[in-house]
Amino acid sequence: MTIQTIGVIGAGQMGNGIAHVMAQAGYNVLLTDISKDALTAAVSLIDQNMTRQVGRGKLSETEMKAAMNRIETTLALPDLGATDLVIEAATERETVKQAIFEDLQPHLMPHTILTSNTSSISITRLASRTDRPERFMGFHFMNPVPVMKLVELIRGIATDVATFEACKEVVDRLGKVSASAEDFPGFIVNRILMPMINEAVYTLYEGVGSVESIDQSLKLGANHPMGPLELADFIGLDTCLAIMNVLHDGLADTKYRPCPLLTKYVEAGWLGRKTQRGFYDYRGDVPVPTR
Repeated sequence: MTIQTIGVIGAGQMGNGIAHVMAQAGYNVLLTDISKDALTAAVSLIDQNMTRQVGRGKLSETEMKAAMNRIETTLALPDLGATDLVIEAATERETVKQAIFEDLQPHLMPHTILTSNTSSISITRLASRTDRPERFMGFHFMNPVPVMKLVELIRGIATDVATFEACKEVVDRLGKVSASAEDFPGFIVNRILMPMINEAVYTLYEGVGSVESIDQSLKLGANHPMGPLELADFIGLDTCLAIMNVLHDGLADTKYRPCPLLTKYVEAGWLGRKTQRGFYDYRGDVPVPTR
């Protein structure tokens, strides 16, 4: 099938980035959220980011105008039933995602493909709660979406070949690279990345190094563009903890046990950049380590 219209559920950090790249690639995008303010903020951010691309010569003003005109918003989830491909990018909680698909299902066209941008939740389990497990798969973008080149495509046990190929064609049209992953906890990227971040938190928790020394060591000693604690703040400590819990529960191995300090930061509401405090305090002109 040829995908022309794309529905994006969730206008947050991931959802607005997905809408951005889809519209830029020529797809008609319908973006939804439960908050009108979130939709307004998302469109404004997309406009700002595209304006920045124009300034850098990566996009012409004509292309930007055409892309922005391809983005529409709605507060009514059923409106997305008329799209060819739905990408769910809501909160990383399975019950929330299941409720969204349940509410959307009666309004879907027979050929519509359902996907989730989940970073760790079982695709097979999500698909089993819908009427189209063969047309359901994981479509996991990296953050920030307009910048990162990789997309993980995750097949559930029932996902058919046509669905995988249709989603791969979309990734190709975006100019990104797809990595095919099997449906196991954390998939590929987070199966490797999150335990590294968790170990960095343990290194801090045990007093082996400070926030600054840990991040500096990985940036200069392993050539990472961001230190693991800085990256955790960027991702969101609540998201990191949620993924570690999925790994720990799904693989039943103590090496995936979330560090108590990570749990403590989340309990305090210190979730990273989005709350202005995490392993760094972002309320001043320069981020300052909180430990």
